[in-house]
Amino acid sequence: MLTPRRGSMLVPDLAYGHLPRHRLDLTLPPMPGPETPLVVFFHGGGWETGSRKDYAFLARTLAVRGIAVAVPDYRLWPEARWPDFVEDAALAMHWLRTAPLVPRGPVYAMGHSAGGFLAASLALDPLWGVQPTLAGGILLAAPIWWQPDYEPIISIFAKAPGGLIQATPDRATLAGAPPMLLLHGLADTVVGPFHTRELTAALQAVGRPVRSQLYEDVGHIGIMAALAAPLRTIGLAAAPVYRAVLDFVGIEAG
Repeated sequence: MLTPRRGSMLVPDLAYGHLPRHRLDLTLPPMPGPETPLVVFFHGGGWETGSRKDYAFLARTLAVRGIAVAVPDYRLWPEARWPDFVEDAALAMHWLRTAPLVPRGPVYAMGHSAGGFLAASLALDPLWGVQPTLAGGILLAAPIWWQPDYEPIISIFAKAPGGLIQATPDRATLAGAPPMLLLHGLADTVVGPFHTRELTAALQAVGRPVRSQLYEDVGHIGIMAALAAPLRTIGLAAAPVYRAVLDFVGIEAG
């Protein structure tokens, strides 16, 4: 059911699979067309917590500028561990390509923190079958290559090669990556900005287009808060994340 909201339309609780967490909310701009871009945003929460419902603000923020936004839930620990949540993310992406009401314009995988890892996995590793369908990837404070050293992250990634967090275990796959936008706060003490630095260098080394921005005095949550309309309106957003995302998707910030 379409639910009108100020400057956007919400289509809630769409099932992209058969499990309880296989649900997503779709937010459409007021007048979507065949070429309307679609951003698929994956929430953070350390693969333990989080809900699509917490990110309605982001969906509205982008939808009012002419971007369709899908925010999927995915399985979380302890029900799930790697690669369950990546498989869920890939399933949601594939479902969206043929689902009713979804525009058929360019598709971008976007995520923050643990959700940024999901978006990075889809964009950088062809194993999941999503990479060729993407117009780009947008990563906010995303862990890319990391040896987990505390629980439950160690257990969550116990089945991964070497027990490592790796958006792609083979860096040769970066040669097929779509254009990437990497945003990170230099004050981030949860996911260090070295992740963005390393991925930027690796993509540049294989000649892939990448835009990278490190923001002074911005922490792990601050980079998401910068997308919240109230903070931008009253001048409290510490980084121009909103403008960077719109520019990457090809929308004038205005």
